[in-house]
Amino acid sequence: MRHLRALCAIADTGSLHQAARRLGVSQPSLTTQLQRIERTLGAELFRRERTGCRPTLLGRSVLSRARPLVDGMSALIGAATAEAAAARAGGPGLRIGSTASRVIGGWLRGLRVRLPGTDISLRVDVSARSLLGAVAEGRLDVAFVHEVEGFPLTVPDGLEQRVLLDREPQFISLARDHPAAGLPVVDLDDLAGDRWMVDPSVDGEWDGVRRVLGAAGLDPPVLHGDYLTAASLVVLGEAVAPCQPTSGPRDDMAIRPLRGDPLAVRLLLVSRPGADMDPVYEELERAYRDAARRAEEYHRWLLRHHSPLALTS
Repeated sequence: MRHLRALCAIADTGSLHQAARRLGVSQPSLTTQLQRIERTLGAELFRRERTGCRPTLLGRSVLSRARPLVDGMSALIGAATAEAAAARAGGPGLRIGSTASRVIGGWLRGLRVRLPGTDISLRVDVSARSLLGAVAEGRLDVAFVHEVEGFPLTVPDGLEQRVLLDREPQFISLARDHPAAGLPVVDLDDLAGDRWMVDPSVDGEWDGVRRVLGAAGLDPPVLHGDYLTAASLVVLGEAVAPCQPTSGPRDDMAIRPLRGDPLAVRLLLVSRPGADMDPVYEELERAYRDAARRAEEYHRWLLRHHSPLALTS
């Protein structure tokens, strides 16, 4: 089953690097595992290309048989885990998934107060698609995800979704001594000489940034890596990076809106059908409003756009 999960992850992400991150293993380890599988079968399952990995004809055949097995096992484990957790806790359980967000802490705190006696678990994943799959398979009850504008997510059939915010602008993080850090709003042209850093494992992120830069006629050097590393490089003036508008404030970094808000995401709460998600959504909305109020630049943006999330109560 471990081998089948590895093959499905490579096919889903189209990249050994991203598949390794999803599986929580190193890329060399996953590469060795794939080579071992291919040696056993006596043929290649994926073509390694400059743009990623694509399944061969044999690979597609193997995947068509592997996916039902992996999905069935995942659903079985998810259901058994939920039942075991509920039995241990002696009460109901709530399994939450989320892409990285500043609101998670406040959301969980609010839910624990709102739903006393509920065993609440959390899974954070860079991949919105992975989280949606986990909800569809019964391994999560609800997922808070972001969808990059222009690159919509495919929500599995049967799931229910509520839109927290139809369009959240993505701001830019800069070193405090960057020339544009003193501006209230930053033009993309102000960043023409900078390296950009993007995490390609975040679904749609690199595609969205590339589209925005291309539309502005810019082709800056791009570094690929996780956003924890990005923050350390931004502080040193080695790169700029897109960031959530709820980020900050930080003494060593400036967070500024981009003129015209060219880069944006849609925020969704997706859940299994039939569940009472009103308390979950309401606490998420409250946590998001609190985070937005603490981020002064973003709170002003919400007020300018007459968003109900700018309300303080």
